[in-house]
Amino acid sequence: MNRNSCTLRIGASILAVAISGAAFAAQALPNGVAQGPAVEGITEYRLANGLKVLLFPDASKPTVTVNVTYLVGSRHENYGETGMAHLLEHLLFKGSRNNRAIPQQFADRGMQFNGTTSLDRTNYYEVFQASEDNLRWALQMEADRMVNSFITKKDLDSEMTVVRNEYESGENSPGAVLMKRMQSVSYDWHAYGRSTIGNRSDIENVGIANLRAFYRTWYQPDNAVLLVAGKFDEAATLRFIAQKFGAIPKPKRTLPAFWTVEPTQDGERTFSVRRQGDVQIVALGYKVPSELHLDSDVLSFASDILGSGPAARLHKLLIDSGQASEVFSFGQTGYAPGLQLIGAVVKKGAPIEPVRAAMTAAVEDFARNPATTEEMERVRRVKNNDIEKSLNDPQRVGVALSEAIALGDWRLYFVGRERVASISADDVAKVSGRYLRRDNRVTGFFIPDDTPQRADIAQAPTVESLLQTFKPRAASLKSENFEPSQDNIMKRTRLATAGGVKMALLPKKNRGEAVSVEFVQHLGDEKNLFGKGAVPALTVAMLMRGTSKFNRIQLADEFDRLKITGGAHRFETTRENLHEALRLVAHVLKEPAFPEAEFEQLRQQALVSIESGRGEPQEVAARALADHFDIYPRGDPREATTIEEDLADTRAATLVQIKHFHRQFYGARPSELAIVGDFDADAVAPLVDQLFGQWVAPENVAPLLRKHADVAPLQKTLDTPDKENGFYTARLNLDLNIDDADYPALALANYIFGEGGMKSRLLDRIRQKDGLSYGGGSQLSAGELDRAGWFGIDAIAAPQNLRKLDAAVREELGRALKGGFTAAELAGAKSGTLQQRLQNRSEDAVLAAGWTSYLYRGQTFEWSRQFEQKLAAVTLAQLNAAFRKAIDPAKLSVVMAGDQQKATPAPK
Repeated sequence: MNRNSCTLRIGASILAVAISGAAFAAQALPNGVAQGPAVEGITEYRLANGLKVLLFPDASKPTVTVNVTYLVGSRHENYGETGMAHLLEHLLFKGSRNNRAIPQQFADRGMQFNGTTSLDRTNYYEVFQASEDNLRWALQMEADRMVNSFITKKDLDSEMTVVRNEYESGENSPGAVLMKRMQSVSYDWHAYGRSTIGNRSDIENVGIANLRAFYRTWYQPDNAVLLVAGKFDEAATLRFIAQKFGAIPKPKRTLPAFWTVEPTQDGERTFSVRRQGDVQIVALGYKVPSELHLDSDVLSFASDILGSGPAARLHKLLIDSGQASEVFSFGQTGYAPGLQLIGAVVKKGAPIEPVRAAMTAAVEDFARNPATTEEMERVRRVKNNDIEKSLNDPQRVGVALSEAIALGDWRLYFVGRERVASISADDVAKVSGRYLRRDNRVTGFFIPDDTPQRADIAQAPTVESLLQTFKPRAASLKSENFEPSQDNIMKRTRLATAGGVKMALLPKKNRGEAVSVEFVQHLGDEKNLFGKGAVPALTVAMLMRGTSKFNRIQLADEFDRLKITGGAHRFETTRENLHEALRLVAHVLKEPAFPEAEFEQLRQQALVSIESGRGEPQEVAARALADHFDIYPRGDPREATTIEEDLADTRAATLVQIKHFHRQFYGARPSELAIVGDFDADAVAPLVDQLFGQWVAPENVAPLLRKHADVAPLQKTLDTPDKENGFYTARLNLDLNIDDADYPALALANYIFGEGGMKSRLLDRIRQKDGLSYGGGSQLSAGELDRAGWFGIDAIAAPQNLRKLDAAVREELGRALKGGFTAAELAGAKSGTLQQRLQNRSEDAVLAAGWTSYLYRGQTFEWSRQFEQKLAAVTLAQLNAAFRKAIDPAKLSVVMAGDQQKATPAPK
């Protein structure tokens, strides 16, 4: 399901955890609960009914994550039931015995939530403001829907069309279609050969009895793992879990056994997908062992060395030579033997056979060209950085643990981490030679051969053997309990100016000593930017492709060495690396080398990217609507461009123009810098003054203000042949500024109508009731320095449903304007909006971005506090009056794009 989600950076201090753990250990466990293993602050408990519980207390942020993983995925489906695990995931949001409106309850509490299905598991999680009431509600809801979900025929009929729409959305993507075919061609018998989304006919025809039987079999406590991470009382939470989940009886059924083993592949295979599209893709697939096998970890090194980042072998071979615009390499693996997927994106019309031949040779010759020390250390460094960042974020740990849980034990996540240090170049060469070979490849066709090169997939060891020698590390939680209220943010933030840079410095103790940095530069004005075309965008894209000191690969290595995640203007690093990171970023911004070869490569990638949208319904519709509302002349930096104009501008841009633009427009005045996290604020100002004090751009800088304009309504339908899914987009211009008296009421009205997720009026109508769309919503934009606001609506739907979707949207707008919103809806919108805003302020990157925005506007978080007071004070009369004043359906412009042949029923 495609629901709102957020990335939280959560930590807790060693002292707090130690005290909590000691106090909890001294208490008796609830009846029927046994304590299991503990690793780095995560403790396992087991209930008598078989449920495993993982508690990860962390008081550093006012949020909690609840994640339930069920050991069931698409590989557990039977004939005629493909896609059922994913369909069932959708139905579990339709309500249960004691929670009949789950999406509405999520919205009222401002909870971020999601559900995902993969080959081996299904998980559900929610992230919310820490409180005993919120946590108790989430836990009782998960316990309730574990065994008491409705799973009705009415809901199946409605949700089936939504899931089918999601299926059709995937069918629009050349890459997604190719990977789905790769799965089915690669496997003869195993269920991994079936895509998780399922077969269309199965989605449309699966019986409600089949779904209920599947639910009763797999959704039981002995097949689930519950994780609670964040700020909560461990002892009280475990008691409540024992009460709610412990009341579920231990099931008497025996889970089905699976004995199908995919036979060794005995020759290369090939297939083609022929559809209308704007790019070419060539891909290779190789059978590889289960993730439980040690070879799987080794193969991940080979995968990254071949296809991850500009230093990858295939990047140098195919992109640097101009044969391809993109390469990729990743494993689609799990509990059973999976696939290693490697491929390249090629410009439409360009020769693709040389790319296939060169890529195949490079992959299958890997064993004879072992990884260099530099390649091994680069991959090891990136993996270690990723693991470190995950361990500093309990939400990310929770999702990662779902994958380890699907393999048999959550501690395998830490076993895999320990393997990274011991893998050698010789290991990578040997293992690559074992699997990346001709007769195990899916790109060829059958050829008689007296000496086949078969790849026997090694048997996976037991989980117990993998854990036998595992020694967990001691937990290291170091952070403070930071209160993200506006008053506390203002109290803790130091505002200053250094070298012409406005600064907001908010030091706070973070887990992993993490620190977030946001640096905003303002370039040019509406006059001196006129006619620059693609030059500004290409200039910023060239910054990370080499400097006076480093080439592109060396620069990427420097970012990894300093644990910098992000780019030159927005990144995260650590306390010990902050000063060196700021120096490096200043160097990148001030001294780019603009290599000619990198510029030509970037230009070709940009052209392919632009071309790729030519036939995509979303791109086609969005550009058409933007063009309709465009009031600026050709060449104005605010104009809405066509694909042809973007292509022409990109082709016309020269390296001389790029270099000149950088000299004339780049500087640090005006600019804003915000740093939030674990750092020494006293040492920052002198460094910023040293780095940016004399850096002033010759060209004038002024805000690019937009003008409000009334635009005549448009109703337009565009044809995008051979696309399974369509796109709907609508817009209405508003004379609106964020400081207007009506803006808080309009923001809440928009939340109720379409921005509030699953239980917004729009989604409730087009998804829950009518089953027309998998996803959609409404947006409200207000000017910050001008009055150019707008109200918009977007949604995906099958081409034949676009007109029904348009009618439904207009009916819901009419209903809202005529009957108004209710007091209950207003209360839910206030609660959800305020809790979401509080949760957002608990993220350092969001705080930093907020500060740069406020500094530019000459404001502080005091504006945020006052705005929330205005939100809380909105009355029902004000809410409905503001919506009726702003929204006129007769002025709404609508553009729909889809395959018109599919939209028109075939004659009988």
